[in-house]
Amino acid sequence: MFPVARAALSLAARRVQHTAVRQAHHKYEPNFHDKYGNLVLLGGAAVFATVWGYVFTQTGIEWGLSPVGRITPKEWRE
Repeated sequence: MFPVARAALSLAARRVQHTAVRQAHHKYEPNFHDKYGNLVLLGGAAVFATVWGYVFTQTGIEWGLSPVGRITPKEWRE
């Protein structure tokens, strides 16, 4: 069992080394995320802030205001 495990480990190590050598000789090309990732992130943040800014300021929604002090109980009818 030990020689088989050692051979498998050696094979895996050789495969990793081969992949590392192949990638080292490969010219790096930026992908979409490298080129446009920050721009897309900033654009999404701008849209998010714009939409929520509109919702908070223009729609007239009262956000979680407490009714304490504004609502008075009615008289009990018997």
